[in-house]
Amino acid sequence: MSILGKLKIKHGSRTKPKRLGRGEGSGLGSTAGKGHKGQLARTGGKVRRGFEGGQTPLHRRLPKFGFNNKDFATKYLVVNLSQLDKLSGEVTPEILRQKKLVRGQGPVKILGNGQLKKSLKVKAHRFSETAKKAIEQAGGSVEVITNA
Repeated sequence: MSILGKLKIKHGSRTKPKRLGRGEGSGLGSTAGKGHKGQLARTGGKVRRGFEGGQTPLHRRLPKFGFNNKDFATKYLVVNLSQLDKLSGEVTPEILRQKKLVRGQGPVKILGNGQLKKSLKVKAHRFSETAKKAIEQAGGSVEVITNA
């Protein structure tokens, strides 16, 4: 706690604001750092992003192209076999959410990364082929949940 009394503000971290238009002697008088005339010297003289002075801007000159299905694609919450090995009995998406193995809403997919040493009854929306084989080899069962 003795260090707290010795703390000091780092030199140069606190600077005084520029005081614009406060006389010629200040160095920022007359035009207040805005130069002479022109749009940027005027009140409200900023231009919007992409504005090219009235010329058709680049984003309108270029053609539109492509389609992206990203917004419509089904996003699966992924769980690996190594994570399922920590559980026992019946495994459902609700149990996975309670145990915080998946976060948020959405369909669950089981992937075959890791090893499963227990016999589990796993219910999920999707399974990879390796995960399905590994669960059944461990003596468990796989049930695909269909969305109604």
